[in-house]
Amino acid sequence: MTQPRLSRTAAALPVGIVHLGLGAFFRAHGAIYIHEAVAASGGDWGILGVSLQSPTMRDQLAPQGGTYTALELGPDGQTPRHIQIVQDVLVARDDPAAVLEAMADPVVRIVTLTVTEKGYCHEPSTGRLKADHPDIVHDLSSPLPRSAPGYLVRALQLRRQRGTAPFTVMTCDNLPENGRVVRGVVLDLARQIDPALADWIATEGRFPSTMVDRIVPATKPEDLDRVAALTGFHDAGPVLHEPFRQWVIEDDFVGGARPDLGRVGVQLVQDVTQFEHMKLRMLNGTHSSLAYLGYLAGHETIADCMADPVFDRFVNHLWGAEIIPALTPPQGTSLPAYAKQLHARYANPAIRHRTWQIAMDGSQKLPQRILGTLAANLAANRPSGGLMLAVAAWMIYVRGTDLAGQPIEVKDPLAAPLRTAAIAANPVAALLALREVFPPDLAAGLESSVAMAYSSLITKGAKGAIEALS
Repeated sequence: MTQPRLSRTAAALPVGIVHLGLGAFFRAHGAIYIHEAVAASGGDWGILGVSLQSPTMRDQLAPQGGTYTALELGPDGQTPRHIQIVQDVLVARDDPAAVLEAMADPVVRIVTLTVTEKGYCHEPSTGRLKADHPDIVHDLSSPLPRSAPGYLVRALQLRRQRGTAPFTVMTCDNLPENGRVVRGVVLDLARQIDPALADWIATEGRFPSTMVDRIVPATKPEDLDRVAALTGFHDAGPVLHEPFRQWVIEDDFVGGARPDLGRVGVQLVQDVTQFEHMKLRMLNGTHSSLAYLGYLAGHETIADCMADPVFDRFVNHLWGAEIIPALTPPQGTSLPAYAKQLHARYANPAIRHRTWQIAMDGSQKLPQRILGTLAANLAANRPSGGLMLAVAAWMIYVRGTDLAGQPIEVKDPLAAPLRTAAIAANPVAALLALREVFPPDLAAGLESSVAMAYSSLITKGAKGAIEALS
């Protein structure tokens, strides 16, 4: 018998938040916090989701009234929840004017984003707007934008013209000082369109930095059957997530307007920098290291890596010897205790977070996740053999073939120049010369050690190269 389609059971809420880039992560993290905050304290904080390109999310959620199932996957079982905070989904490519009008509506007080690192159209090595990015070139000449920065600037332009206060821009992507980064690209773009607009945004706007943390594996077709068996409803857009979650936000909003997030466990702070560095380097940095080396060793998921004693020892080495010594912990936080918590999360067999999924867009991720630690360690003359090995593994990965010569589908905005450099006569030097990824001073300091790590991977394989570290 065909199961009924999941549908809304709670009254619709007025929209107070527009979210750009409505994907699995935000629906499994920020949307759940906001759902809980409204349930606890009320408020008109319904979310209007926006897909910048694909209609898939709209087509999945619209027949369900925007609602979906969030399935928590713990070591001892799975727990579904019906999340009803998303009210509707727009597709920007279909109707950009409708998205701008929604963002310009005075009832919208916050615009949140999860557009991935590449969605900010910036140079990861500098944080500045990439002026020659095709979407930015388009957005400078058209009032109907394509990029996330373009939508922010044009919507703020409409609000200024109409005498409406700006909305708070709150990015939820894994970027260090992510609020500063999005503020910078918005101001860079606005200044080229209208310097007075840029001045207004700089004075009146707010761009709080955030740190987000929850492992959210990609939803697979068989997961829809699992959710249906648990709930009795067909849900075309469920999300899966681990039990752990953390959200740290700088409490800096236009007019102080925000949901009562502190009541549901969000940490509201004055400065999120130390939390960002802790998470980006300890979680994301080791995730990427395991992704490239684990993929080359034949491991499909992070949990598979952790079941391998060689990789288990490797990740503990990274935390203890290379990453924690380069960090200043947030007040009241034990970094060794955080590492122990991460270890348990990685080993959770219910979370099948694929190494290939984490390996995507490495050119955008490495500067934030790994290169910052390497720069600090080079400055302190501290050995970083494990992270050098991770960078070398990335260099092999982006050539498009693994250590056995089998093809790899490389998904990265710089895939073509990466492959050209990766198959050069001296691939390490050629890749280190890519200024979109490596600042020149850091590249010079890395070259000899990464070359040795690269050679070790070629001659010994991923596991052998890891074992040779000790």
